[in-house]
Amino acid sequence: MEGGARKIVTIFIVCSIFLPPTSARLGPKGLRIGFYENSCPRAEEIVAEVVSEAYRKDPGIAAGFLRIFFHDCFVNGCDASILLDSTPSGGKIEKDSPANGKFLRGFEVIDTAKARLESECPGIVSCADTLSFATRDGSVLAGVPQYNMPGGRRDGLVSRAEDVGRNMPFFNAPIQQITELFVKKGLTQEEMVVLTGAHSIGVAHCPSFAYRVNKYNDTFQTDPKLDDADSANIKSACQRQVSNEEIEKTTLPFDTHTPFKMDGGFYTNLLKGTGLIESDQAMALDPRTRPVVERLAEDEGKWLNQFGRAMSRLAAVDVKTGSEGEIRKQCRSVNLENKGNTGIAQNLGKTNNDEDPGKLDEVEDSGKSDYAEDASTHVNSSDVVQSGNYFDSSHTFDSGINFDSSNTAGLSDSSDYTHHFPSNSIDSLHDFMRTMP
Repeated sequence: MEGGARKIVTIFIVCSIFLPPTSARLGPKGLRIGFYENSCPRAEEIVAEVVSEAYRKDPGIAAGFLRIFFHDCFVNGCDASILLDSTPSGGKIEKDSPANGKFLRGFEVIDTAKARLESECPGIVSCADTLSFATRDGSVLAGVPQYNMPGGRRDGLVSRAEDVGRNMPFFNAPIQQITELFVKKGLTQEEMVVLTGAHSIGVAHCPSFAYRVNKYNDTFQTDPKLDDADSANIKSACQRQVSNEEIEKTTLPFDTHTPFKMDGGFYTNLLKGTGLIESDQAMALDPRTRPVVERLAEDEGKWLNQFGRAMSRLAAVDVKTGSEGEIRKQCRSVNLENKGNTGIAQNLGKTNNDEDPGKLDEVEDSGKSDYAEDASTHVNSSDVVQSGNYFDSSHTFDSGINFDSSNTAGLSDSSDYTHHFPSNSIDSLHDFMRTMP
């Protein structure tokens, strides 16, 4: 384990020596590989060391970072707003959303990394970049090949619980609905499938999938897509005679064979029909996404490399740069000088999703996917397209539960999807189902 943990720091140092020229290192909206090479040369190395220490104690932390990162970027852009414990407005924050709540974990590791960065380079490295680097480093320790993560993000001043629901997919949503959410963030349908492979590691809590064996719909008591073994496993874990609180805490791994290793087993399981989360399983059933699942299942190395590239693109969604936002001194609160600027904070907290949905900010280097296949599929949210074929919603996999876009939901730990509970499910588990690593 220690050798694996040291790997990331060694790789970081080697890669730093061979960084490409500055002109080739520019990313969306001024993000840049090696952003801190002059202002805080050891920034990424410091984060890598902290993550390695945490991973040695708990390899599940890699999935925890993924969840925090997805939930941050999908709401108001990658601005570390999810790390805030309070804001100048005094309103409910993103952490208060039922889609996040008590199941988020990994904050203490980010706090430690930020404290070490402040000790070495006060006021230089943002919390948004700290989270981005930590997520990359955790994924690398879990098996993803080292990939470049540009820096230059600044930290947001706004964090609103109400923003979470309308920016997160339901776990029982049709593929078209989930695709449109990714498209809104400037990502393609293929990238959606690639990034959902984050469920290769981590676990999900019972509220995320127990409904599949508990009055699934008016016709079936149990989801007919589940085989007998998986159905029995879910019932054994989630229908015990214990308190609802205990059920909420109960988890099952996404991949029972390699729960801490990023590998192609996730996609193989989907093709076998054994996906734990229903919206994950839908990708192997929908005719527009199944070919992607098949390709990724056949070539694990291809998926791992695509995952790193897709993560770099996700990390550029609605970023704040230049004079926007701030560089927080500590990640759980805005800086003292901004605590009274509620009006300014509300303005700086806006994203460009409404003004320009379906694409990332201006890209100085390249904003396209560099995938060999389906690279041109920058999907339009009104005519969801992949590989030149229009996406017909009538062909969308029907989960058996009505999709209600008025309810809130969210991606979960290790990027998992959160969904709305059917009305006949366990009452005291609230209106949400959560997943996490």
